[in-house]
Amino acid sequence: MKNLQLSPSSPLMQRDFIFGVATSSFQIEGDIDGRLPCIWDTFCQRPGAIEDASNGEVACEHVARWEQDVELLQQLNVSAYRLSISWPRVMTQEGEINESGLHFYQQLIAQLNRLNIQVFVTLYHWDLPQYLEEQGGWLNRDTAYAFANYAAKVTERLGDKVAAYATFNEPFCSAYLGYEIGVHAPGKTGRASGRQAAHHILLAHGLAMPIIRKNCPNVQAGIVLNFTPCYPKSDNPEDVQATTLADEYINLWYLQPLLEGTYPDVFERLPESDKPVIYEGDMAIIQQPLDYLGVNFYTRLHYSAATDSNSLYTEHEHQGPKTAIGWEIYPDALRELFIRLAQRFDLPPIYITENGAAMADQLEGGQVMDTDRVAYFQSHLEALEAAMLAGVEVKGYFAWSLMDNFEWAEGYTQRFGLVYVDFQSQQRTLKQSALAWQALLQQKRELNQ
Repeated sequence: MKNLQLSPSSPLMQRDFIFGVATSSFQIEGDIDGRLPCIWDTFCQRPGAIEDASNGEVACEHVARWEQDVELLQQLNVSAYRLSISWPRVMTQEGEINESGLHFYQQLIAQLNRLNIQVFVTLYHWDLPQYLEEQGGWLNRDTAYAFANYAAKVTERLGDKVAAYATFNEPFCSAYLGYEIGVHAPGKTGRASGRQAAHHILLAHGLAMPIIRKNCPNVQAGIVLNFTPCYPKSDNPEDVQATTLADEYINLWYLQPLLEGTYPDVFERLPESDKPVIYEGDMAIIQQPLDYLGVNFYTRLHYSAATDSNSLYTEHEHQGPKTAIGWEIYPDALRELFIRLAQRFDLPPIYITENGAAMADQLEGGQVMDTDRVAYFQSHLEALEAAMLAGVEVKGYFAWSLMDNFEWAEGYTQRFGLVYVDFQSQQRTLKQSALAWQALLQQKRELNQ
């Protein structure tokens, strides 16, 4: 498949549905000298932590090449761009604004506004300042208040030049991957630390939301969660029950407190020593009204009954077909997820804030014919359309990612971009998927003129 196709009558092709692309600071910016060290700088130095032993010191040199990258956004015809702000770039260790770091984002956002590209800002996409990690990081309750201070100072300065703020990207990844199983920065392990980190991140979100609303009363404020829908390995009741526990532990642990002020039932399955310390009033702070919910979706997983008394469930390998990173391609899980969440919760409006695929891209003759990625996008847009036609309110879709970048523990071995990046020369090349988006969004623009 070379092109993306949607019916002119599709809800995705209506004027008020936005299409964008997403990136994050550590993955593209480079310019390590322009900011404080973060936990990913430290984690990259750990032997074996990163697949190709690389780091984010150069990445895509976005700080130096941002004007060129904004031109890419223009070429793609997107109406929105989701970026993240690097906490260690814009704040000093004393908790004040670093003017040179903030100036970078002010320039970038001003140019996007001039081009009528809506700016969606994520305040935290995993790059915690290292000095805060040395004080306990997300295991230290004080970090939630440090985040609130950071959010206050940045939103006061950027104000309504931004269309939407998200407090956090994927708290699951920060807490579970970073503090529970240790495959992401800062590389800590243990269920107790994972649960405590998750609670403090949610608390930080809750503390920041009223501040963002006060500073930017006319701007949307929300959060971005990732969802990996859980499916039972069999119809066996034990497998079905284990799958429910997995869903509560992986997905609802982050959503339910935000919308209902409680942790899911799996909380009571944990030994007391693994439960987070929760202060009186914390859950009310966490349950702030959301203008929107950002949903990141890539794949699904299967579960069966636990095989030992310390586990809640058994997670199985991905089924085929798979992307290059090894994740199953199963777009109908997106439709089912949205319908199930809409039945279970009183949801705010949704944006798909990330969806995309790592593929084995080859640059040949100045082209990347990533037709497998185009097919991935097509099938997921159709699943989204089906969910919307079933009544789920979705206001926009952001493809991950604008360009190939530093893919966390995978280093530079996985390419998710619409734009191919030669990391030696920093040359950018539009892949076939980029051309497909360009054509679809041009068609949408012409339809709505």
